[in-house]
Amino acid sequence: MDRLEAERMFVAVMETGSFTAAAERLRTSSGQASKLVSRLEGILGVRLLSRTTRAVNPTEAGQAYFDRLRPLLEEFDNLYAAVRDASHAPRGRLRLTAPLTFGTREVAPALNDFARNFVDIELDVSFSDRVVNIVDEGFDLAIRVGKPDDSSMIARKLCDMRIVVVGDPAYLETHGEPKTPAALSKFDCIIDSNFREPNHWPFRGADGVSFTAPVQGRLHYSNAEACLKAAEAGFGLACVPSFIAGESLRAGRTRQVLQAFEPEPYTVHVLYPHSRHLAAKVRVLVDFLVERYRGTPRWDEGW
Repeated sequence: MDRLEAERMFVAVMETGSFTAAAERLRTSSGQASKLVSRLEGILGVRLLSRTTRAVNPTEAGQAYFDRLRPLLEEFDNLYAAVRDASHAPRGRLRLTAPLTFGTREVAPALNDFARNFVDIELDVSFSDRVVNIVDEGFDLAIRVGKPDDSSMIARKLCDMRIVVVGDPAYLETHGEPKTPAALSKFDCIIDSNFREPNHWPFRGADGVSFTAPVQGRLHYSNAEACLKAAEAGFGLACVPSFIAGESLRAGRTRQVLQAFEPEPYTVHVLYPHSRHLAAKVRVLVDFLVERYRGTPRWDEGW
């Protein structure tokens, strides 16, 4: 087991790029991490890592050993989990990554309910808009918005995420409503600078063809919630996900415009690596999330 522990630490150092980060992942000290890798090098009789004060890089032998070792450790862990889970309730630590705003607003409440039902599972959740490498960074699964583009992952759809254009009713009474996306050039638009093309909003025509319309405005926020708040305050129109706008629309603080041109919705998926022996802790969370978001999302109801 000492060698297995040392091998796990070596893989963690390779994946994270440092002894400090590897030690943090495996919940030990950086000094212990260095000792474990040195012990493994002693067992093998070969240097695996080249250490300097600024970086840790694999030797040729180290890279070759890592490439063969990582899938073996994953297979061992999956097999161990499958045998253990056959006779025990799901347990262990689950690492999950989710987008910042959708994660904190919608995923966190679901995870709280999950944690209440599965008391032997520990959740370690990272809310970030950075697209992480699930395997290399040690995550069990990820929630992603948009079409999955990683064929090495299994993707299960959770729900749709609509994109809507909204405005304060008083603003719309004063300025009127745009009848087509082209008319947006005559309106104050609140720009979400997190968009891939902030000054071009997405739409879809009656023929099903997607297109964009140019927009402009003096308020630029890198957060959809801030854009919605500005729209509620009467500063203009905002283009935001419906999970953010839903409550505002239900309460009448904003009103949707250009409904006939609403773009194709994004899809929200939960992704996890292919495995012949899927750990029960991963399986129960995936099943829980799929059931949680089944049907029309709650944020799209009542408006």
